[in-house]
Amino acid sequence: MARIRWSHEAELWLKEIYDYIAQDNTTAAGKVVTGIYEKAQFLSDFPELGHKYRDEPEGDIRVLLYGHYRIAYIITDDYIDILGVFHGALDIDRYLP
Repeated sequence: MARIRWSHEAELWLKEIYDYIAQDNTTAAGKVVTGIYEKAQFLSDFPELGHKYRDEPEGDIRVLLYGHYRIAYIITDDYIDILGVFHGALDIDRYLP
């Protein structure tokens, strides 16, 4: 079982997602953010669940889908690092290193 770490940037994205949805519906905002978080937890048991996006020297960058959102992460020797959470309409190449 791999440990999951959320980058500071990924946590900020989650907060922005919550804040945006909460303008209309705080209950829905909480459900979306909780759903994203819970989906990412599957990675501790199934790290290759998402599709391979790109090879990097540090490890594979992969993307896991949750509704309209993409959870970008990298698998390293000891951890699964969540890099960001992106709405499907965004160009992910602009945000991943």
